[in-house]
Amino acid sequence: MNNQLAKEIKEYAISIIAALFIALLFHNYVFARATVEGPSMQPTLHNKDILFLEKISTETSNVKRGQIVVFDSKNENGDYYIKRVIGVAGDIVEIKNGHVYLNGNMLNENYLSANNITEPLSTQSRYTVPSGYVFVLGDNRTNSIDSRILGPINLKDLKGHAVIRVFPFDSIEMF
Repeated sequence: MNNQLAKEIKEYAISIIAALFIALLFHNYVFARATVEGPSMQPTLHNKDILFLEKISTETSNVKRGQIVVFDSKNENGDYYIKRVIGVAGDIVEIKNGHVYLNGNMLNENYLSANNITEPLSTQSRYTVPSGYVFVLGDNRTNSIDSRILGPINLKDLKGHAVIRVFPFDSIEMF
């Protein structure tokens, strides 16, 4: 009987360790949870919204314009920022007359609030996105630390892109 009990304990232990290992791999390379902090993505996202991020596309550098991404800000506090990808490698992003132009064409940014104006936050108003980088902006352009200040964001610093908002429950949305 003791051998049978030891065998069952060993089988349970192996199953638990395997499950933990799979969960860890899943969390590190497939999906992660993120909580929005601050108003920089309003009206799309609000403070305390809870999102799930897909990580495979950012791990493989398959990032597309319009995706909402989370990245390491590299600041002294170790903050992670959430912003929208405006330009990818080779794109020319220009900010003029309160609007964003991508490769010479004014972007139709229907996700912005009606009174939102985009201004350059430095002397630079035209950016060419280098290979291996993306250009990101917050949807609340008057209250966002984004590529206008930080410059292009290295693809290696991306932690995932938002696929669904799960909280608040009355605002569940796929992205």
